[in-house]
Amino acid sequence: MTSFNSIAVIGAGAWGTALAGVAARAGRNVILCARSPEAAKAIAAARSNPKLPGVTLHAGIEVTGDVARAAAADAILIATPAQNLRAAIATLAPHLADGVPLVACAKGIERGTHKFMTEVIAEAAPKARAAILSGPGFADDVARGLPTAVTLAAYDEELAKNLVQALGSSTFRPYHTSDVRGVEIGGAAKNVLAIACGVAAGRGLGASAVAALTARGFAELRRFGEAFGARGSTLMGLSGLGDLVLTCSSTQSRNFAFGQALGRGESETQAGAGGLVEGRFTALALTELARERGVDMPIADCVQGLIEASLDVKAAVSALLARPPKGEE
Repeated sequence: MTSFNSIAVIGAGAWGTALAGVAARAGRNVILCARSPEAAKAIAAARSNPKLPGVTLHAGIEVTGDVARAAAADAILIATPAQNLRAAIATLAPHLADGVPLVACAKGIERGTHKFMTEVIAEAAPKARAAILSGPGFADDVARGLPTAVTLAAYDEELAKNLVQALGSSTFRPYHTSDVRGVEIGGAAKNVLAIACGVAAGRGLGASAVAALTARGFAELRRFGEAFGARGSTLMGLSGLGDLVLTCSSTQSRNFAFGQALGRGESETQAGAGGLVEGRFTALALTELARERGVDMPIADCVQGLIEASLDVKAAVSALLARPPKGEE
């Protein structure tokens, strides 16, 4: 078994910093790579990250702005936003050894190319081994060591097993699978569907409406996943249904909070001003892929309509309620 004694995390945002803590608690030597030497110096000096207030950086974490230093680790977690993944790997790639595992920790589909995260890794760093980590976990919970379970997928399941061994601890439990596409689809689609649930909450449509959107949203996620050959057990698991339930029910989710703001009548620009909203950027790629595969995703379509301002909230609700009666599937 490969031990992966050293782990680097690219991206010193809230999620990257939380994952660095995960690897440190698992007993690994950890390098957290910030966007710039200045940012790295500030985090290292304070031993904290302003994006995770109240959380002290684990003593075993080295903070750097040197990508080449991070690239020397046994395995690398890429915790940049989904739409920035390609650029991050392009910077990293010249320094990588052949066969090093690169684990995407973002949830999305690349706009324009319609590529999933491991496909982006394969194109940008073809000599690396691609994997994906996804599941129901908020950065603040993970950083504080609260119990969390996620899924880690690689086409080489032995690699996935070894990475799980390297990252797992008494408070962070990763499960391994070779169903890469299922894990990627769950993470990407749930962000878009969570926006719809946030809209319902922000509009004051009630808990029953949010529950209905969550359930029918999962039906869309499942149909989409099946069109790409995802396993039903993956879609029903942590990275599918588990993450959907978490993201559709908490204001800790930026996607849900973004939807709430839209539901209250804010513009798409105003609603997204509070920070990164992955579903805001994934919705177009998701709905375009669904149309290409002939997958019916009316809730996701309405979310994209709201984002591009071709629908308002009232029209979106009316469009969903006016759909012809059908059997539940």
